[in-house]
Amino acid sequence: MKLQKATCFALFAVLELAADPARQLSAAEIAEKYDISQHHLAKVLRDLARAGIVESARGVGGGYRFAGNPKRLTMMDVIELFEPIRPDRADGDDPRPNTDIGRALRTVLNEIDEHAQATWRSISVSTMLKIVRQRPVAVARDQTKT
Repeated sequence: MKLQKATCFALFAVLELAADPARQLSAAEIAEKYDISQHHLAKVLRDLARAGIVESARGVGGGYRFAGNPKRLTMMDVIELFEPIRPDRADGDDPRPNTDIGRALRTVLNEIDEHAQATWRSISVSTMLKIVRQRPVAVARDQTKT
């Protein structure tokens, strides 16, 4: 399952804002931290606001704040806002030929997508933030071994 740019931007923004729900950040601040397009991120943040995941405040000192429930909101909830989730790859966009081998490859790839989606559904924003907080420690440990 390959994620589109908008989906990745949404995940960056949601996790950044959920890390400190009381903090309000502008699209520019998030875009700068992740070295992404502020214009594209602003569109993503509007979609997240429409979905009730973030709240926006206009004007001087405005920005975005996390509004969801980090224990209930899953990564898949965010992904589904931006990704066309299709249950089967047997559509006209599939480059594999309609042959035994093509159908077998399609079957395996569908299964892989189903596993990926199930995994994303099982990870809440809260759990993902725990992983984020643990990761720097793991990297630091790996660097001390060299």
